[in-house]
Amino acid sequence: MKREIALFGAQCLRQKCARVAEVDDAICTLVADLFDSMRAAEGVGLAAPQIGVLKRVCVVDVTAHQPNYQPMALINPKITGHEGEQIGEEGCLSFPDLFGDVKRYAWVEVEATGLDGQPFKTEGEGFYARALQHEIDHLDGKLFIDHLSPLKRQLMRGALKRLRKESDAQAKASVIH
Repeated sequence: MKREIALFGAQCLRQKCARVAEVDDAICTLVADLFDSMRAAEGVGLAAPQIGVLKRVCVVDVTAHQPNYQPMALINPKITGHEGEQIGEEGCLSFPDLFGDVKRYAWVEVEATGLDGQPFKTEGEGFYARALQHEIDHLDGKLFIDHLSPLKRQLMRGALKRLRKESDAQAKASVIH
């Protein structure tokens, strides 16, 4: 089921998420909702806190950019290895129409749990590595703007203020319903 994506300013985006103790039906439904919401918004990744769920769960699908990587659900992901650096433009579904150059590792190895409850490892470079790091950051309450220079954040100030207002309106609307 497609869910509303929290905008910058929503408290859930700055919270550190709790580990998932068991992969159960609720977690499987959460993963399905993450994929549905991500695809509806034409994104390449989405983390649980972006739909208001403070669990260490995210999904990534970079097949449009790097077809050799499969769509993936990651539960309790952790970066266990990294090499090199890359700088590239990033955006975020919680920051519509905002982009900035972010420095990330060029290659990462990630350990996580799959929907079958079994641990697995994935590794990748380029855009896939960037997407993994971006989504794992969300699980720790970190946002892509935290990686930007103070000058770049200052230049985005007006847009961030607008998003914060939209987020406040979004929160009020969800309380009314």
